[in-house]
Amino acid sequence: MEGKTVVITGGNAGIGKATAIALAKKGAEIVFTSRNEKKATEALLEIKKASKSENVSYVLVDLSSQKSVRKAAEELKAKCPKIDVLINNAGCYISDLQLNEDGIEMQFGTNHIGHFLLTNLILDNIKAAKKARIINLSSIAHKSTRGINLDDINYEREEYGGWKSYSRSKFCNILFTKELARRVEKDGITVNAVHPGGVRTEIAEKDANWYTKLGWIISKPLMITVEKGAATSIHLASSAKVEGITGHYWVRSKQEWSNKPSQDSQTAEALWKKSEELVGEAFAF
Repeated sequence: MEGKTVVITGGNAGIGKATAIALAKKGAEIVFTSRNEKKATEALLEIKKASKSENVSYVLVDLSSQKSVRKAAEELKAKCPKIDVLINNAGCYISDLQLNEDGIEMQFGTNHIGHFLLTNLILDNIKAAKKARIINLSSIAHKSTRGINLDDINYEREEYGGWKSYSRSKFCNILFTKELARRVEKDGITVNAVHPGGVRTEIAEKDANWYTKLGWIISKPLMITVEKGAATSIHLASSAKVEGITGHYWVRSKQEWSNKPSQDSQTAEALWKKSEELVGEAFAF
C-alpha cells in the first residue's frame, strides 16, 4: 500500500488501532480520528512504534456532533488531497436514551449520521484517488432489525432499548453502504460493509448500564482479539482480490448475505433522504 492514504475513524483504540497498525506496516499513510486528544497522542506513539512507520497522524472529531464532523472534514480535506481508503470504523453503544447536541438519538447520530456526513463531505478527495475504497463497519447485530421507522428516529413513540438502537444503527450502516455504492460506482469507488466478529473491545463498557457491562466483561474471554476483528477491514482495504467488488456485506473476509430488509433499495434511498434532512444538506451525484 505504498503511497496510499488511509483514513480510519476511531483509530485510537480497539479494531481501529489494530487496522491502523497493520496498514501502516504495509506502507500506507495513516490518518486516524479520535474524540480525545490525550488518547490520540498515546495511540499515535503506539501505532508508530508497532508499525515502525512515522507516516501516521490524527484529526480530532466527535462523530456525534455535526459541527465537529464539519470541522474535521475541512482538516482532512486540507491534509489529504487524495484519500485512497476510508474506513468508517468508530462506533458507540449506549444503554439509555440520549440525544446528541443536534437533537438526534445518540447511537443513530454517531454510528450512522456522523459517518454519513463525514463521508459525503470528503467525497471529492476520495474521488481524487483512483479506485478508492470505502469500508463501513456494521455488525451481525443488524439482523434483529427488520425495518426502520424514519418518522421516529428518537424513539418518541416506540420504546428505546440500547441493543435495539445499536442494531438499528448497524442496519443503517448496511443501507448506507448499498446506496452509496450505487451512487459512486461510476467514479470507480467501491463501498462495502463489514461484520468484524465478536471482538474483545470496550464498546459495551463505557456508556452501558451495569448489567450490560457485567455481561460484556464475562463474555470477553470468549471473544476474538482486535487483531482478528480487524482482519476483514484490512483485507478489503489492501487486497487486489477485492478490486471492483462493491455493495456487499463481508464476514471473515468473505461475502455473506445481510438480512433481507437491509438489501431493500427503496429503504436505502429513503434513509439517504432522511439523513440529508437531518444534516441540512443535499449531496449531488
